[in-house]
Amino acid sequence: MRRSDLGEFEEVVLLAVAALSPKAYSVVIAEELERETGNTVSTGAVHAALQRLEQKGYVSSFLGEATAERGGRRKRLFTVSALGGKILQEVRAVRNRLWERIDSHLLLDWQ
Repeated sequence: MRRSDLGEFEEVVLLAVAALSPKAYSVVIAEELERETGNTVSTGAVHAALQRLEQKGYVSSFLGEATAERGGRRKRLFTVSALGGKILQEVRAVRNRLWERIDSHLLLDWQ
C-alpha cells in the first residue's frame, strides 16, 4: 500500500466533498460533518483542511455563481480529483481489510 499523507479530519472532509459534489463548499461541508458526527465542526477548520487537500492535489476548486444568500458573493466549490478518489479508495480498502479480520464474536460483544 502506498503511504497516504491524509489525516483523519482531512479524510472525512474529502469524503464529505465527494458526497456533496458538485455543491461542496466549506459551510455545507461543516454542516454535513456536524450532522453525521454529532460534534461541532467549525467552517474555519474545514476551510483549512480544504486548502491542505487542494495543495496535495486531492481536490480542486472553482468559483460558483454569485448568490443572494451570500450578499452577491460567489462560493468556492470543491470536487474530488482523480488522485483524491484514488486515495479514498486505498484508505477504504485498508479499513475494510482490517474490519474483516476482526473476530465476529468480538463484534457481537461490542453491540
